[in-house]
Amino acid sequence: MVAISREEVAHLARLSRLAVSEEELDTFAGQLDVILQAVAQVGEVAAADIPPTSHSVPLTNVLREDVVTPGLTPEEALSGAPDAEEQRFRVPRILDEDVAS
Repeated sequence: MVAISREEVAHLARLSRLAVSEEELDTFAGQLDVILQAVAQVGEVAAADIPPTSHSVPLTNVLREDVVTPGLTPEEALSGAPDAEEQRFRVPRILDEDVAS
């Protein structure tokens, strides 16, 4: 693979509207070359006979079955409430606006 040149890095910097110094051109050229080589290695590993995967290990459903169980009655649910009204929790009003019904 051909190494990325300083001119290519400068061109990318202009396209990206980035101000890059002369020292940074050399640094970025080396770094981008390493990144491109790593991407090329990944491309070499991928083969047509290997199916794509989303996870490295098979996933199984770990959820339990839904079982209907009785819930709390309204009286039980409101038993610890400081104030209740019409089978609902009663809380202090925090807005001064009238609520449309």
